[in-house]
Amino acid sequence: MGIAVEKRRFSVKQYYRMAEVGILSEDERVELLEGEIVEMTPTSSRHAACVTRLNRIFSRVIGDRALVSVQNPVRLSEVSELQPDLALLRPRPDYYAHRHPTPEDVLLAVEVADTSVRSDKEVKIPLYGRSGIAQAWLVNLEEENVEIYQKPSPRGYQETHRHGPNQSLTMEAFPNLKITVNDVLP
Repeated sequence: MGIAVEKRRFSVKQYYRMAEVGILSEDERVELLEGEIVEMTPTSSRHAACVTRLNRIFSRVIGDRALVSVQNPVRLSEVSELQPDLALLRPRPDYYAHRHPTPEDVLLAVEVADTSVRSDKEVKIPLYGRSGIAQAWLVNLEEENVEIYQKPSPRGYQETHRHGPNQSLTMEAFPNLKITVNDVLP
């Protein structure tokens, strides 16, 4: 006979209050996923290099048409606030100083994964889709490919496309820009 364990779920407001009173420290690498505080995996040098590479590519090719946000919060709902490795955001004069971006502000969410492929694919990416983010990329460092997710719905993304070396990646928000998988992978 198993023991039933009840989980306590938290709101974004409660999550921030925990940080204010010192329950969560500023240095803790955590996210709020569907009311649960989840520890983020450590960042390998290859993961960091890929995020830096993506930041440089997007900053160069997108210019002022979007804000490149690196590992910053995106509030998906009252019980979920994630920190995608990179997000392209609709430009705002205040650079989101007065509130974190929400799904309607996000043009593209990117997760880079080496050890977290399974959880990113099964938890985070579907959550982006259910929240209405138009497009998400999963850069899979283990398999050296990029999965593009589009057509968000209440069940997650309806379309997935996997791209390998030398293949072009397109962005729904910027269809004329072309980036290859090789450009992205370190």
